[in-house]
Amino acid sequence: MIGRSKLYSHSQITARVRRISREISDTIEKDKPLYAVCVLKGAALFYADLVRGMRGDVRFAFVSASSYKSGDGRMVSAGSVDMRYCSLTDKEIDGADILLVEDIVDTGRTIAALKMYFKEKKAWRVRVATLLDKPDCRVEDIEPDFSAFTLTGNPYIIGYGLDNDQKWRNLDGIYSL
Repeated sequence: MIGRSKLYSHSQITARVRRISREISDTIEKDKPLYAVCVLKGAALFYADLVRGMRGDVRFAFVSASSYKSGDGRMVSAGSVDMRYCSLTDKEIDGADILLVEDIVDTGRTIAALKMYFKEKKAWRVRVATLLDKPDCRVEDIEPDFSAFTLTGNPYIIGYGLDNDQKWRNLDGIYSL
C-alpha cells in the first residue's frame, strides 16, 4: 500500500459523528420527516453512523452522483457531475426536508448539482452534512451546513468510506496518502 498517515482515528470520528447527529436532530421539524440522502458510495459508512444517532422521523434515501474519474493512479475531478440514480420520487421530494449526506466536499461541484436538483424538484429545504470539508479546493460557492472535520490544503484522503479508485474504503480511520 502507498504510504499513509492517520489524520483521524475511529474514536475521533465516532465522537464527531455523534455530535453532528445531535445537532441535526435538534433541527428536525416535528410535523415533517427528514429525508437523509446518502451520496453513494463514499458516504455509506458516515451515513450509517450519522442516521443511527439521529432522533425524530428520519427516512432513508440514496443518490449516486460523482464528479471524479480515474487519472494517473488517483481519482481526479472530471469538471462535471454525473448523476446516475435517486431513490426518491418527484412526489416524495416535493415539499420535503432533505439532508444530503456526503463523504467530502472539496470542489463543491457534486453537492452544488445535487442541491440544485432537489430545489428544482421543489424540496422545502436542502442542507448538507459532510464528513470532511476542504474549503481550499472549492470552485463552487457552497458551504456544508454540518461538517465533522475541516481540512486545509488539498491532502488526498482515504478510509472510512473514502477511496482511491475503489480501494481502502474499509479502513476505520481517515488517512492522507
